[in-house]
Amino acid sequence: MVKRLLAKIESKKAVIGVVGLGYVGLPLVREFTRGGAKVLGFDVDAAKVKALMAGRSYIEHIPSRMVRQMLTGGRFRATTSFVELAKADCILICVPTPLSKQREPDMSYVESTTRTIARHLRRGQLVVLESTTYPGTTREVMLPILAESGLKVGRDYFLAYSPEREDPGRKDYTTKTIPKVVGGYDRNSLRAAVACYRIAIDTVVPVSSCEAAEAAKILENTYRCVNIALVNELKVLFDRMGIDVWEVIRAAATKPFGFTPFYPGPGLGGHCIPIDPFYLSWKAREYGLTTQFIELAGEVNVAMPRYVIARLMEALNERGKPLKGAKVLVLGLAYKKDVDDVRESPSLELIELLSDLGAKVDYNDPHVPRTHKMREHDLKMKSVPLTPARLKSYDAVLISTDHSAYDYQSIVDHAQLVVDTRNASRNVRRGRRKIVKA
Repeated sequence: MVKRLLAKIESKKAVIGVVGLGYVGLPLVREFTRGGAKVLGFDVDAAKVKALMAGRSYIEHIPSRMVRQMLTGGRFRATTSFVELAKADCILICVPTPLSKQREPDMSYVESTTRTIARHLRRGQLVVLESTTYPGTTREVMLPILAESGLKVGRDYFLAYSPEREDPGRKDYTTKTIPKVVGGYDRNSLRAAVACYRIAIDTVVPVSSCEAAEAAKILENTYRCVNIALVNELKVLFDRMGIDVWEVIRAAATKPFGFTPFYPGPGLGGHCIPIDPFYLSWKAREYGLTTQFIELAGEVNVAMPRYVIARLMEALNERGKPLKGAKVLVLGLAYKKDVDDVRESPSLELIELLSDLGAKVDYNDPHVPRTHKMREHDLKMKSVPLTPARLKSYDAVLISTDHSAYDYQSIVDHAQLVVDTRNASRNVRRGRRKIVKA
């Protein structure tokens, strides 16, 4: 069975199915179609499917012209009909893995998708999970569900894990050029998964098991989470000492070895770093262990939005203005610069905290014209125009995301007070007395 699947993959006759057409799934579709494969995309959101089939993109860094190229010659088709999963030879799962309110893994999307696949699973198919999760998910959560099909893994069908490594807006690496870690349930599953990804990805990195691949992704994001927590904590300390943490990091980064710069911010954003380390700390409890580094890093990073609000309140107080009733403009809703991705963005929490404290809050983001309903937030807001007159009307402008489109000198010129969480105003020459770092 594996030889037949490998022959289809290597001849590019295999149909690739991608479940979840968001920030992970859609770039995968792009690369597989570019590699010459035929792709079926699956999503429960009918509006997304309709947009894609009309040649329209809903993700900024994948323009509509790219979607139209994917559709050319029937190489790509999107659908909400999961019955068509049986037509796919390789099924790649790219669904959310959020945290519950108790910071425990919410595996409902993975479980429901796996159940759907199990109902349509046939001999000769490869199933790969890409969603970031704790070590053991593929074997412990997916395998028992897929076994309900009556098919045997490694003989009738094949199972693997390959973590997504998307970084929206990045220019130096793309989905195609970022090495792809792949772990298989068994030898045949690994062979099939490696062959599949080689259609679309330049470098495929096989590892010994699904668990090793799952742990590699968790390690990557825990590493970043812990180091960001360190610089966030130092930011608070150095601010109290009258030292600019950004200058300190620049100076330390001149060392050509033994130091990697990380930068503070108003909190963690994106779908990986704020969430994934807690998956590992949750799993560790099953083994009677406490991941103290992860827990502490989480506490520090989660506290950053409230630290920013405290700095804003102090700055307003020095100017004789209470936060309650103050007009505040938040610059940047996306979680990082120059993208339209707002998943887990600290700006969302900042807006909600400010509103809860009685401030009148607006936001501007050239990449996010309006908010949309999310699992934890539904702000129902639109981006306001960024004009000199409007800037002057606010008691404070809070820089939460340092988009390249912003003219920071003009912002400082016209604002009454600027609270900068990203060191975005570092090159501003006039009006520095208005700027407060947070």
